[in-house]
Amino acid sequence: MPTLPTIRPVLLTFLAAQSIACAQSPGSDSGTDSVSDSDSSTVGEDAMTDEGEPSSASLHGASSCEDVDSYIKSRLIQAMHERVLANMQRAVLAVTTPCDNWGEEEEEEEEEEEEEEASEFSTTNTQEADVDEADFVKNDGGYLYVLADGRFQVLDAWPANEAHSISSYPIVGEPKRMYVHADTAIIYSAIGGEGYVGECTYGYDCDFTGDQSPLQITVLDISDRSNPRLTRELVFNGAYLNSRRVDMDVHTALVFPEFDVPGLLDWPEDLPVTWCQDERDPEITVAEVYEAFEALIVANTAFIEQFSPNNLIPRVQDTRYDENGGLVSSGPLSSCESIYLSPTEDASGFLSLVSFEIGEPEPLAATTILSRPGAMYGTANSIYLATRHARPEGDAAWFPEIEGDVDDATILHKFELSPGGNAANYAASGVVKGRILNQFSMSEHEGVMRVATTSGHVPDPDVHSTISLLTEKGQRLQELGRIDHLAPTEDIRSVRYVGEVGYVVTFKKTDPLFVLDLAEPTAPSVLGELKIPGFSTYMHPMDGSHLLTMGYDADEQGDFAYFNGIQLQVLDVTDLENPLLQHKEVIGTRGSTSDAATNHLAFTYFKARDLLAVPMTICEGGGNGVDGDLMTFSGLLVYDVTVDNGFTLLGGVPHEEPETIDTWTGKCGNWWTDANSKVKRSVFLEDWVFSIARDKVAVAHIDDLENPAVSIPLVGG
Repeated sequence: MPTLPTIRPVLLTFLAAQSIACAQSPGSDSGTDSVSDSDSSTVGEDAMTDEGEPSSASLHGASSCEDVDSYIKSRLIQAMHERVLANMQRAVLAVTTPCDNWGEEEEEEEEEEEEEEASEFSTTNTQEADVDEADFVKNDGGYLYVLADGRFQVLDAWPANEAHSISSYPIVGEPKRMYVHADTAIIYSAIGGEGYVGECTYGYDCDFTGDQSPLQITVLDISDRSNPRLTRELVFNGAYLNSRRVDMDVHTALVFPEFDVPGLLDWPEDLPVTWCQDERDPEITVAEVYEAFEALIVANTAFIEQFSPNNLIPRVQDTRYDENGGLVSSGPLSSCESIYLSPTEDASGFLSLVSFEIGEPEPLAATTILSRPGAMYGTANSIYLATRHARPEGDAAWFPEIEGDVDDATILHKFELSPGGNAANYAASGVVKGRILNQFSMSEHEGVMRVATTSGHVPDPDVHSTISLLTEKGQRLQELGRIDHLAPTEDIRSVRYVGEVGYVVTFKKTDPLFVLDLAEPTAPSVLGELKIPGFSTYMHPMDGSHLLTMGYDADEQGDFAYFNGIQLQVLDVTDLENPLLQHKEVIGTRGSTSDAATNHLAFTYFKARDLLAVPMTICEGGGNGVDGDLMTFSGLLVYDVTVDNGFTLLGGVPHEEPETIDTWTGKCGNWWTDANSKVKRSVFLEDWVFSIARDKVAVAHIDDLENPAVSIPLVGG
């Protein structure tokens, strides 16, 4: 590949000046972060005291709408510069490279008495016991609520052998998840989008970006289950990212489109797109390329300066219904003065945390920040947003908190919650090395935030993991202690915290379970380690001294291993220094899959009756890197599982006919991170199980799972 000519000094000077302007915080006189003193709620006075300066990732409050306007325009100009400069380099390369030499770059590799409700029943499998998480299925022991076929559907679920549909309510857009509480249904739907774009719950090879479709929240009064009544509709110009419900308060994170100005050009209109020297007609010189791109940058900058970014501000249309009709109000979610701006250059859009109280007609409360989307973790008192960041090429400084040659970082933003539908209060930010896996990588305990991350990517020999312990000091999430370089050459596959103990599973060819002592935040340590085949993608506390895990078996192949069938385990952690594998169950071979492997909402452990239900697509005939080629079961498996006896398969609720050689349809071959079983969720009501797919609910007694007593269609009708 030929060497690029030197960029003209005038262009370098212009770009450097603009980059400096973009790097400066709005309202400041220099390139350092500034803290506005116009709003005492944005940054506490102790943020700059002996408790430590703010983190390099700390947000700062805007002082005015002009402040926000200036900030957005500086980001737009900076992003435009990067795009145009990249195109200019392509153009220079094109006019200096003979066609015979084009394309010589190396290719990269790709890698009994009837009651109104059951006496015992399972509910949504949440990370924290007192914090609800939205899902497309909810259950209260008497009724089952399901979002399917574009409708909110209510099933009279008890007695189970007489379960039937009693009502449905059409929802605008594609209903995806909901809360049901206090005779109210809060339903999230995507409007005008393409469905589940970019969504994931297990971020091993995906990022947490939301579904990228405008969001509508529909609120229904369901005090009469047979006749749901519309009470409120909220329409946003942003997309759903995540949410939590704490008692009567619902907190929803929305991500808004990245800043963009329609009409900007990234290539000069009068400069033909040429790919190599022999195709130039007429002949174009390098000087002419520079002149064309200089003029484009000047024109684009002037265009951005005239642009009004008001339409980029998060907005909502709120319609509240009563007997007199609907009362509509529209406007921004947050005032300019309550928007928090970010010093990180890869934050190019707004994120709002919207709060309201169930049953109250008060306007929404919101906190809006400039941030990338990310994973969300919540307690009854706080919400954390964790965003992944990769070191920009050539950026030697990066985050000063990150030591060593590490190219991955996670920023944590903490928000404090208060009841009554109040806005979440931005509290502090921090930076840790490595990238986060999912929400279970985070846990707050007695004021200490624990977060597990991995730096690098397998098979890089420098890959390792870190557990960081942080506490709030002013506006900074300050590190108290750290376990670093855990499991060199391996990456994290699952994390769980139970009180002052942490459990981390890493993998390359075996499954090391690390038991961590986090009781003393300034001196965390590894207590014990267990190496067993395969790896767990989800860990569930079974009791005070046992973990119930789900993941994949593995075939060791020297310095690596192939993943194999689905694996269930009971791990004995009574002796934290010597964890033991107590029971193990392997289901199917490579290619088998379960939604529960990468989404905890599909994992149903009914401790009251020692029952476990997992959606399963079982494939047979695989192994040693080869996928099974026949699907032998697709439905819901139910186990009796105890510490003493391990796993006893009670049977399965079928949802599809098994394949044979003559009926092969290619339903196997599932990649381990891409779970896609037919059954999505399950619910227990006493000794009955509801097996829930997108098209139907099958209801079966645990003594006769293969022959459901009731089948309720969810589509049509």
